[in-house]
Amino acid sequence: MIDILHHGATTGVTGSCHELVVGAAGVLVDCGLFQGEEAGNSASAASLSVDFPVDHIRALVVTHVHIDHVGRIPYLLAAGFTGPILCSEPSALMLPEVLDDALRMGFTRDRALVERVLELLRSRIVAVPYNEWHPVFDEAGQSLRIRFQRAGHILGSAYVECDARAGDAHERVVFSGDLGAPHSPLLPAPQSPEYCDRLVIESTYGDKDHEDRETRRLRLKAVLEHALADGGTVLIPAFSIGRTQELLYEIESIIHDFGHKPVIEPNIAQGDQPAALKWRDLDIVVDSPLAARFTNLYRQLKPYWDDEALERVRHGRHPLSFEQLTVIDSHDEHVNAVDYLARSHRPCVVIAGSGMCTGGRVVNYLKAMLEEPRNDVLFVGYQAAGTPGRALQRFGPRRGWVELEGQRYQVKAQIHTLGGYSAHAGQSDLISFIMGMKRLPWEVRIVHGDFLAKEALRQQLDTRLKAAIVIPE
Repeated sequence: MIDILHHGATTGVTGSCHELVVGAAGVLVDCGLFQGEEAGNSASAASLSVDFPVDHIRALVVTHVHIDHVGRIPYLLAAGFTGPILCSEPSALMLPEVLDDALRMGFTRDRALVERVLELLRSRIVAVPYNEWHPVFDEAGQSLRIRFQRAGHILGSAYVECDARAGDAHERVVFSGDLGAPHSPLLPAPQSPEYCDRLVIESTYGDKDHEDRETRRLRLKAVLEHALADGGTVLIPAFSIGRTQELLYEIESIIHDFGHKPVIEPNIAQGDQPAALKWRDLDIVVDSPLAARFTNLYRQLKPYWDDEALERVRHGRHPLSFEQLTVIDSHDEHVNAVDYLARSHRPCVVIAGSGMCTGGRVVNYLKAMLEEPRNDVLFVGYQAAGTPGRALQRFGPRRGWVELEGQRYQVKAQIHTLGGYSAHAGQSDLISFIMGMKRLPWEVRIVHGDFLAKEALRQQLDTRLKAAIVIPE
């Protein structure tokens, strides 16, 4: 018997955790944290627990290191899982860093205890090169091997091909993980697998497509120009891994291409003689120790960048460490930065976590800056239901209010959303990923999406595939 079970990401976009059953054995694909409304009341025991049997689980396969795909790993270890943790080579470097931060923020500040968990984690990690078959088990008439392929979502991300045998049954099963959008900065676009029998695919943007790269780049430029024009701050709540590095890459590109041009020309007719503001006056701040660490890792892992990014490096540019970039590490520096930017009229871009405004340093910036019209908040990633980020997206443009840490704040800053910078594939990209296979699947399971997104993707696939399209509950 070969079967697929789901332990998360069936009612929304977080908590990804799926099980491939092969005979009497099984493997997990991801073991992520629930967030937003899907987590219930904060980090409840129910949202963190591993409430399924693990004694038959031979391995954990990690598609990428975002917290909604790996955040429950410590609880999986505590539940008695003793197998290896298989992931790509870049993910093997990044996974301990992600869980170090998660453990300290949500589990314990006892450094000795955190180190013991991380030591156990590191002993279990097995780095698997892309495009190479890796045996998981082969015994008593059942076997499984897996292969990672680039997913283009964040550095190290992969979709997983599983070649499974149980008695007379033989299937190729593919788990998409999170697929990236084509033409994203820094990373090569994902290529379709040759074929599969069953596919488990994400649907974060199963109901919409993104802007093309040039359009979103010009829209980003326009938001930055607003900061230059009135000395405001552009606050970007960004995930520490992937989105932050892509934004830095794109901002460096804008400064490089437009840096010699003034943003504001003096209005001679009205007698104004202001000094023309230039792109070199714009400060870029990354206020997140975790984002800073991962930006350093991204720089170390240049061989995994795409050709465009490597060409820029060959021409002497530094897309992730340019002159106007400042990294804030300590809490005292963070407090001083919030106070200074709230009072000054120095044009600045601040990239801070967390990406959905559920906590972290971005909340302090929001509290200090939302009620000033000269400031902008720019969303570049998915905002889950029940998060402050979703509330700001929905009510901010109407000059509504948002609740942060128990207090209401009137939104006078400008609120923008650039969906084109999402690290997730759009609807057309997801369909192309499937239709690009030489042999199409006979079953597709749609996960990791809100109801409307999953249903929209299902309707599109129904018209194209002679396959069972399943939305697991």
